[in-house]
Amino acid sequence: MSQKDFDFFTLFESFIDDSKSGRRIKKDGAKLRQGTIDLYSGVRSELLTFVTKVSFKLRIRSINRFTTRQVNSETKYWKRFYKKYSDYLYSQNCFDNYVGAHFKVIRTFFNYLKTEKGLFVGDFHKLFYVRTEDIPVIVLTTAQLQFLIYDQTFEESLPLHLKRTKDIFVFGATVGLRFSDLMQLTRQNLEKVSDASYLKVRSQKTNTDTRIKLPEYAVIILRKYKSQKTLLPPLSKAQMNSNIKKICEPSSWTQEVGKQRSKRGVIKKITNKGKIYRFCDLVTTHTMRRTAITTLLSLGMPETMVRKISGHAAGSKEFYKYVHYAQQFMDVETDRVFNKISSLN
Repeated sequence: MSQKDFDFFTLFESFIDDSKSGRRIKKDGAKLRQGTIDLYSGVRSELLTFVTKVSFKLRIRSINRFTTRQVNSETKYWKRFYKKYSDYLYSQNCFDNYVGAHFKVIRTFFNYLKTEKGLFVGDFHKLFYVRTEDIPVIVLTTAQLQFLIYDQTFEESLPLHLKRTKDIFVFGATVGLRFSDLMQLTRQNLEKVSDASYLKVRSQKTNTDTRIKLPEYAVIILRKYKSQKTLLPPLSKAQMNSNIKKICEPSSWTQEVGKQRSKRGVIKKITNKGKIYRFCDLVTTHTMRRTAITTLLSLGMPETMVRKISGHAAGSKEFYKYVHYAQQFMDVETDRVFNKISSLN
């Protein structure tokens, strides 16, 4: 049978270029977002480092018809690649989600070769196991969010740059947008109807339109920055994450909560320079969106309405992490109420 070897990275460049240009699109016809392109480029860079360090020759073999001998040979080759690349990534102190994301991209690349390049490369990519981790959701309780919104004494104790960070955090924990979308908001995203203010936005990640009525405290926050081009003061994600921790620590949110990650499915405890992670250490920009979704669910808003605000699709696995976590909050409140009833006897 005729066979031909192709350079892996030349084809991977075509995969990235076609994804960038729009020649390769999603199943619904939408262009791939920049974050996905960046992920592909990151995998390419890691693979280039891998082949240099490990001296593994990556190639793509196209065979019109695979004989049993060729199938066995290719199976061994790609099993060897999977093991070596997995070992390499884990040796770089990577965790299951990161490793799994790489193999998910490589599987997508193989499907591209078959369906869009017309290469007979077999189904060896199906040998690649995509690992995932269930990372606990860190959110603020309703009481913690209320503290940030309404405690004037705490507000006045903060320097100006942390006051601005707190405003961004409170607004984000109210509307549930991703940080990237939050930083792009302008006056065009505001709509006034009678005495009510609405925020309208299209998610960069999902192209989903969101419209949410703003509470008075959120409107007050926006008034502070009405002279700016953007609705909120501009801030990088890295600086935002650093500032948030400086806000949470003096708020006494310093209880030890620990942190766990998994490698090859084995859960490992992670420390912060030898110390157990505290709640304030783990609060990030992601906490804003998680807090908004969990708060809405915990206070009784129907899931369909919360999904409309958050932009999650029906049946989204990511969304149901919040549903599960919100149920924990509701269980605590339910126990508190029934314990009061029991104490009346």
